[in-house]
Amino acid sequence: MHLRMVGAPDVVKPSEKIDDHSPHLNGNPVYTISDEIGAHDNSYSMASINSNEKSPGDPPDKKLAEADAEKQPLSGKKEERWWTTLMQVAVPFFIAGCGTIGAGLVLGTVRDWEVFQNISAIFVLVPSLSGLKGNLDMCLASRLSTQANLGNMESTREVISMVVGNISLVQVQAIVAATVVSVFAIVVNTITDRAINGSYVLLLVASAVFTATTTCFVLDFVMVMVIYGSHKFKVNPDNVATPLAASIGDIVSNTVLAVTAQYMYDQIKISLWQPIALMCVYYSLLPLWVFIVWRNKYTKKVLTSGWTPVISALFISGIGGIVLDQAVDHYRGYEVFQPIVNGIGGNLVCVQSSRLATHLHQTAIPGVLPENTRLIEWPWKTLFFGTAAAKVARMLLMLAVFGQIIFMMVADFVYQGMVTIQVPFGITYLVCALLQVMVLLYLAYMLVHLMWKKKKDPDNAAIPYLTALGDLLGSIFLGLAFVILSLFGMEYGNNVQ
Repeated sequence: MHLRMVGAPDVVKPSEKIDDHSPHLNGNPVYTISDEIGAHDNSYSMASINSNEKSPGDPPDKKLAEADAEKQPLSGKKEERWWTTLMQVAVPFFIAGCGTIGAGLVLGTVRDWEVFQNISAIFVLVPSLSGLKGNLDMCLASRLSTQANLGNMESTREVISMVVGNISLVQVQAIVAATVVSVFAIVVNTITDRAINGSYVLLLVASAVFTATTTCFVLDFVMVMVIYGSHKFKVNPDNVATPLAASIGDIVSNTVLAVTAQYMYDQIKISLWQPIALMCVYYSLLPLWVFIVWRNKYTKKVLTSGWTPVISALFISGIGGIVLDQAVDHYRGYEVFQPIVNGIGGNLVCVQSSRLATHLHQTAIPGVLPENTRLIEWPWKTLFFGTAAAKVARMLLMLAVFGQIIFMMVADFVYQGMVTIQVPFGITYLVCALLQVMVLLYLAYMLVHLMWKKKKDPDNAAIPYLTALGDLLGSIFLGLAFVILSLFGMEYGNNVQ
């Protein structure tokens, strides 16, 4: 019997035997090839035969026709039907959209609170703390989704170890990240106001740490249940987990930050012991979380190597916070739409990034890109036609257009009490939102493959940068939209009496 494999010699040598009664692996028959002189046996599954790994004697790669590139599945398993992917992505996407609308309405309400009026640095905190769902919680969701797709969630003991380690890791990252971003906000506030207030420093640090740790803790448990449930019900966690992480992330973080900051603002007028006590409690728990993470095999490596993208992303989001701080003073309604633009763009790019990372984990080894995959690709090939990722990208762009129209109208109706959106504002808003998503999806394709090429796990390294860039690009593009509209006298809400 002869066996022909793609990328291998046409005929198996006569000196080789093939065992037709080999076991099956993940539904794929395993063929054992051995020679008669007692050489070491080599086992091949159909998945490994189709992988990008090469064996001695393999001929050079053949370039895949562009027309067929899109047909290659973004998975080592059976390719998902497009309507299956659409349904799995659309439901949590629209749920997440409700969360971003709520986050915008929260900002529109609390902007007139005393603490926001007197301590403008809090607006600098908003995008960074909201972005922690991308820096930390979506990374957790992507890591666990990858483990689920790799079949590592079958053992209850392993699942518990994985969950405890990852939640402890996120708590460590949340405390450190919140401290860093609060210091950044303090420095920005000191430069703009040319003064520093010690009480306000305590308020900002305590509010940021409490908001980050509480929000992440709640989201982590939601993520664990969603991913485990998705795995059990045969739903791809990559399509569901990251949008749901964002569905409550923005509104919870904005609400907790506003309430905590206002409470601390009222308390520091009397005494400083409450913010000091809060900080002492969280910083004393930090060594315990570090110890748990260090002893966990799933998170030990991330503890020592996963800080650069998290900290870098915080500063990128912090620049978006400066844009928000300045825009809120000049354009009424900006704070309502900014979380929607940023949140939707971040949600969609995280779906694509998580799917790309899972595909690489299933089909390639770190440092080696899959066959027919280029690091730098033309934008239209990654967004519309020409690569395996283009099919999902088109779907996400379609969701972005229809979703933003719905979210824009709903947010305007709830905020104003009636629909006040004019055609110029609607068109300008959609253009800036769609441009943001297109840029993010293109950057996701290159960044995920770049991280893999450099032997870095995209689940930990790519998503923080992408969500932070989403915050920055969304804030800038939306700000430009408001500026352009104001130049022609078409500001948002100017027709409301």
